[in-house]
Amino acid sequence: DRDTDKKRIEELLEENMVLEIAQKQSMNESAHLGWELEQLSKSTDLADSEKSFVSELNERASSRILKLEKDNQSLQNMIQELRDASLTSRESSLKFVELEKENQQLSKKIEKLQNQIEKEKQSNQDLETLSEELIKEKEQLQVIMETLKADKDRQIKDLKQENDHL
Repeated sequence: DRDTDKKRIEELLEENMVLEIAQKQSMNESAHLGWELEQLSKSTDLADSEKSFVSELNERASSRILKLEKDNQSLQNMIQELRDASLTSRESSLKFVELEKENQQLSKKIEKLQNQIEKEKQSNQDLETLSEELIKEKEQLQVIMETLKADKDRQIKDLKQENDHL
């Protein structure tokens, strides 16, 4: 029984390490998303209304990323608590069942966090696409304004000529 318990503890420790690695990767992805948002907001040359819209969306994404990082930190604390508990409860097979359940819950939480990060990535891509579309629309409007200005100038010239003729 002790050998079985030792093996089980080792398996749980390995599984906890895998969870920690996955958590660190998700935290790195969160940080990278924040960096991408920052780069996106720096590189775009939008009108004031477009800038405020993108800034608001960036703030929302940043707050979501901060929340995910906070959740990651609490999961890391829980993993450490589980590791400490597994070291002190080698004799009790009931504790192992509890640890396994908690480990499964942590795995589910990490999976949810990874899904949220994927959603954030998609949201950032959507923001980038929207930003590009707004820039294109702005450029089109500028072309239209220049065309209208040229037409107006031509009409003024024609009217002055007609006025001089009259």
